[in-house]
Amino acid sequence: MSGKYDVVVIGAGPGGYVAAIKAAKLGLKTAIIEERRAGGTCLNRGCIPAKAMIHASSLYREMQEAERFGISASDVTYDYGKIVAYKEETTDKLVQGVEQLLKANGVDVYDGKGTLLEEKKVRIRKEQEDVVLEGENIILASGSKPLILPIPGMDSERVLTSDALFAMKEAPKSLIIIGGGVISVEFATVYANLGCKITILEAMPKLVPNMDKEISQNLKMILKKRGIDIHTSAAVQGVTTEDGTCTCHYIEKDQEQEVTADYVLCAVGRCPNTDGLFGENVKPDMERGRVLVNANFESSIPGVYAIGDLIFGVQLAHAASAQGIVVAEKLAGKEPSIDLSIVPGCVYTDPEIASAGMTEDQAKENGIAVKCGKFIMSANGKSIITQEERGFIKVVADEATDKILGAQMMCARATDMIGEFVTAITNGLTVEQMLKGMRSHPTYNEGIGEALEELEGGAVHVVPRKKK
Repeated sequence: MSGKYDVVVIGAGPGGYVAAIKAAKLGLKTAIIEERRAGGTCLNRGCIPAKAMIHASSLYREMQEAERFGISASDVTYDYGKIVAYKEETTDKLVQGVEQLLKANGVDVYDGKGTLLEEKKVRIRKEQEDVVLEGENIILASGSKPLILPIPGMDSERVLTSDALFAMKEAPKSLIIIGGGVISVEFATVYANLGCKITILEAMPKLVPNMDKEISQNLKMILKKRGIDIHTSAAVQGVTTEDGTCTCHYIEKDQEQEVTADYVLCAVGRCPNTDGLFGENVKPDMERGRVLVNANFESSIPGVYAIGDLIFGVQLAHAASAQGIVVAEKLAGKEPSIDLSIVPGCVYTDPEIASAGMTEDQAKENGIAVKCGKFIMSANGKSIITQEERGFIKVVADEATDKILGAQMMCARATDMIGEFVTAITNGLTVEQMLKGMRSHPTYNEGIGEALEELEGGAVHVVPRKKK
C-alpha cells in the first residue's frame, strides 16, 4: 500500500499539525503521521495539561485566601482525581478539535510510527502491514521528550519525568525538582498550591536563567514566600532511593548537601525525539542530536525539512507552529506571513511572566544605547482590586530611534498582554506610536501605557524621582 503527496508531515504536534493544515489550505495534497494522539506533547503531556493543573490548583489556593476579600470559606478541600479528570477532559476537547480540523481541511491522517526512507519516502509501521508514502516534500516534526540527567540513581521508579508526574493518580506529599527553568517553576506552582512540600535544585545562579534578572529575583522571593525551598548554584550528584523515599545529593557552596522527598522530578529540559525517525542510510546532518537546517528549514537532504524541537532554537509550541506555517507557505510559493525573529516567552506562575525581544543587558551586550521605562504594578488599579503580588512591566527602547526593542513583564495576565509588544517589535513601532492607542480602565493593560509614558518623560501614576 502506498500514496503520493505534495507534503508528508511526520508528527502531529503544534508544529506538524499546523504545517499540515496550512499546506492543505494552500492547495497542497497533504498527509500527516502520528504514532500517539494528535496535538503532540503540547496538548497531551505539556502546555495544556500543565496550565489546566495550574488553574485548578491556583483556584484552590485563592479559595483558602478568600478572607482578604471578605469571603469566608471553611473546610476547603480538593479531590486530586477530579483535578486530573478535569485536566484530561480539557486535553481531550482540544485533541478532538485538532482531529476535526485535519479532517475538515482534507489532510490524510495515518496512525503509526513514521520513518524517513531514501528518495523522500516514509514508512509507517503498522501491526498488520507497513504503509509507504511518497512525498515531494517531507516535514519532520516529531518533537521532543524529557531529558534525563546522566547521574547515578536517575533510573529509580521514584524519579519522574513530567510525563510520569501527569500520570500519577495521587498528589505527592513532597517533591524535589531538579532544574529551575520554566517547567520546574510551573510544576512547583501547581504542587505547592496543593500543599506539597517542594524543593528546587538549580545548577545555575538563578531561577529561569534566560529571563531578565529582576524577574528571576522576584520569582524566587515569591516562591519562597509560598513555602518552596530553593537552592541555586546547586549541582546534583546523584539520587538514592530507600524505604519509599528519594534522597538527592548535591553540592552547594562547596558543601555536600542532601534533601529527601517522596519523589524527584527531573525538569532540566527536553531533547529531540528522533527515536526511529531515520531509516538505514538516511540521516540529515545533525549536531548534538538536532537536525541542522538552513534559513528555509531545509535539511541537508533536499526536500526534507525540520521544525520545532528537532532543530536549534527556542523549544516552544507557538514557535513550532509559526515555523510550520512559514514552511508550508514557502512550499506553496508564498511569501512568509510571520516574522520568526521575535518569539514571546511565557511562564505561567502567579504572577505570570512574559518577555519578548531584548532585555536591557542584551541590548548593552550588542552595543545598542537604550532607554528603559518601568511601571510597578502595585500602582495599577486592577492589580490593587485583585490584590496581586508585586509585579512590574519594563520596556526597552532604542535611544536613537525610539523604536521598541523588548519588554519584560511580571504581573497578572502578562502572557496575554505580551502580544502587544511582539506586534510592536516586529513592525518597528516607536514609543510614540504605541502610546497613540487608548487603553481601557481599569485593566492590567494600563500598566503598558504607564511604562511607555515613563519612557517619554514620566508616567502620570508614578511619583516623580527627586532631582539631585
